[in-house]
Amino acid sequence: MLGLMQDWPLLLHRIIDHAAVQHGTRELVSRAVEDGSLRRSTYARTRDRALRIAKRLQQEGVRLGDRLATLAWNTDRHLELWYGISGIGAITHTVNPRLFPEQIAWIINHAEDRLLFLDLTFVPLVESLQDKLPSIERYIILTNAAHMPETSLKRAVAYEDWLAEADADFVWPKLDENTACGLCYTSGTTGSPKGVLYSHRSNVLHAMAAAQPDYMNLSSRDSVMPVVPLFHANSWSLAYSAPMTGAKLVMPGARLDGPSLLGLLEGEGVTMTAAVPTVWLGLLQHLEASGAALSTLKRVVIGGSACPRAMTEAFERKYGVTVAHAWGMTEMSPLGSFCSVKSAYAHLEGEALLDLKMKQGHPFFGVEFRLTDDAGKDLPWDCTTFGRLKVRGPAVTKAYFRREDEQVLDEDGFFDTGDVGTIDAAGYMLITDRSKDVIKSGGEWISSIELENLAVGHPDVMEAAVIGVAHPKWDERPLLVIVPKEGRQPSREAMLAFMTGKVAKWWLPDDVVLVEAIPHTATGKILKTALREQFRDYRLPTA
Repeated sequence: MLGLMQDWPLLLHRIIDHAAVQHGTRELVSRAVEDGSLRRSTYARTRDRALRIAKRLQQEGVRLGDRLATLAWNTDRHLELWYGISGIGAITHTVNPRLFPEQIAWIINHAEDRLLFLDLTFVPLVESLQDKLPSIERYIILTNAAHMPETSLKRAVAYEDWLAEADADFVWPKLDENTACGLCYTSGTTGSPKGVLYSHRSNVLHAMAAAQPDYMNLSSRDSVMPVVPLFHANSWSLAYSAPMTGAKLVMPGARLDGPSLLGLLEGEGVTMTAAVPTVWLGLLQHLEASGAALSTLKRVVIGGSACPRAMTEAFERKYGVTVAHAWGMTEMSPLGSFCSVKSAYAHLEGEALLDLKMKQGHPFFGVEFRLTDDAGKDLPWDCTTFGRLKVRGPAVTKAYFRREDEQVLDEDGFFDTGDVGTIDAAGYMLITDRSKDVIKSGGEWISSIELENLAVGHPDVMEAAVIGVAHPKWDERPLLVIVPKEGRQPSREAMLAFMTGKVAKWWLPDDVVLVEAIPHTATGKILKTALREQFRDYRLPTA
């Protein structure tokens, strides 16, 4: 016997419809790519423009399942495109502009995108690639006629002129909630990028989970600034969960430097924001140099890579901002866990609470964790046993786009994240490494992430990375690679003395090397493959 409830598919256009009806006058503020000025809109106007986009796309001949690429910053135009494209059953393919040009061409061709919407910033890049993009039928530049550049791009048109050819007299078509709506390629360090194909249902469920009090904790009283890009796996759901809850949205555009971010945080009364650690490093440096304060900001969500302890301390103790550590991956839509404080740990304070906040947290409803050894045997949740972290849920991928024949799930439907970690009895997970980055010394594992976070706490260190280097006796030993702060030169002896007593003695790096820069992936993570290649022939003093 089935229940007698209405058939109400979970479709993304229902989010912007709800926002327009219930929070229609709530502001959407966006920094323009053209000149850095601020554009002000509302959810009601955003829905109106999304309907016009949908109608204009149908005039363009876009059909159900077509892929349309965006190469754009976090702006009001990019956001409305998401809703307009998915609203007719087409697929928004968010292209990461920080990939190598060859990778950008590869993923556009693999997706067979028909249209490319791009910000002015990326016109020169795309002009250099267009001969390699045979599937692109037209280029729509996200600007108006006044700022439209001279360009060789095929059938190029200013977005506002293109959109003016349609009105908002449009009715969203009926779609199955499992219809594909978004495509995002992983920025893997080896092999070709892999496409993750989201559905309306998966994104709506993910947004509902992310907005909960123990996670993003969003409400109509919030002012939210997603610094994490829309091209980073759904901007951690903020493009959906903020309109869903009626939170004000502040879109930073292309200017992600400390002074620009601080101007928006203070000028727009931002209460919550989210980004990777490298972004917040720039903001904290500006705050320290300028002596400025954060008067409205209450919460910062940090993910993408491990959050250094010193960063959490600075936000919480100096500026009174609560830091929440988040973890996930493109294949998870992307959020998987969030480090809020459960009742079991409500009594913690001081250093003990900070210790907890270094963990990646606990999963929300809709994500299940599993910890196994290399043979797939379940391991205990005892806070000390290291194992492979596996996940499953309605917003976790079951296959990669156009690679559906490849098996990526185990026999119980769990996806291997490639991360190594521990889980405690309360369900809190701590990532200790990527399985390919963990340092195996004398048959035991050393966490490169823990050593990196410890090293960044030294006052002379700007950034740190730890890799395993071959050792004749121990197989591998850790090498600490440091980017020092300007004018500082921390010595090997000083770094080892700083770290002594904070980790097991046999974990301490065998050597310390200073460099001008550490390589990163397109999503801001440390590129360990490049570092290992750089130090491939390095000989440790203990070898």
